[in-house]
Amino acid sequence: MTITRYARMGGVSLLAMAVVAPMAQARETGELPIAAQMYTLRDHGTLDEQLAAVQAAGVTAVETVGMQDTDAETLKAALEAHDIEAISTHAQLDDLRGDLDAVIAFNKAIGNDVITVPYLAEEQRPTDAAGWTELGQELAAISHTLDDQDMTLAYHNHDFEMVEFDGRTALEILFEAAGDDVMAELDLAWVARGGLDPVEYLGRFDDRVFAIHAKDNAPEGEAEDERGFKALGEGVLDWDAILPAAEEAGAEWYIIEHDQPIDAAQVVMTGATFLTEHLPDGASR
Repeated sequence: MTITRYARMGGVSLLAMAVVAPMAQARETGELPIAAQMYTLRDHGTLDEQLAAVQAAGVTAVETVGMQDTDAETLKAALEAHDIEAISTHAQLDDLRGDLDAVIAFNKAIGNDVITVPYLAEEQRPTDAAGWTELGQELAAISHTLDDQDMTLAYHNHDFEMVEFDGRTALEILFEAAGDDVMAELDLAWVARGGLDPVEYLGRFDDRVFAIHAKDNAPEGEAEDERGFKALGEGVLDWDAILPAAEEAGAEWYIIEHDQPIDAAQVVMTGATFLTEHLPDGASR
């Protein structure tokens, strides 16, 4: 799968340009494969205020959450008003099982072509290798339907997929059963919380990484009011090693996320600044 995007900087605010310009003269945030996960901004006012915060950071792409509690026409208009494109959505597995056609129609209407399974409720999580294989096969069937619509299915991990069965993690078993068309959206903070090395783990998914979720873990015992997460580059993960490994694994997008931020707009700004300064030279949209 190849997803090529082009920067659209016309609507970026003067504030964003003022922030981005000192960081790197030849590299604008909006020209890099940087996006923001709208879940990060869920408590940051209205939809318009959330997108304004993304735009102020110089970011021109987002990953949406379901239908963003609105209709496709309203969401599309809001995205266009802020010169932002949707590059993926987090769609719950129950919605894909229950009304895949509605998910497809909504996302086609807003111009998005990647559907990502974001999370499994506890009762949905397999308890053995056979169960993860069965789930992977189910995702393969969903992926085939999406492929017929020129869309792609991806899967986002947490820490519970790091459990091992005969030396393979549940996530690896799932992807092996799902086939090459189902892409990986690797959340590396959760990989680390699952006890694995994000750099090494990225290497297990060469050429099938659609995106990484770019967020950081706080030192143990810190930032408890933010579920132990930190803004990108302010925690303990080794991004100097992670970012080249992500590019080597084929990551097409670097999606800024924080599960429980105190200041969501600042988290997006900090993440955009960090990625603009640290993404490998070959990273581009």
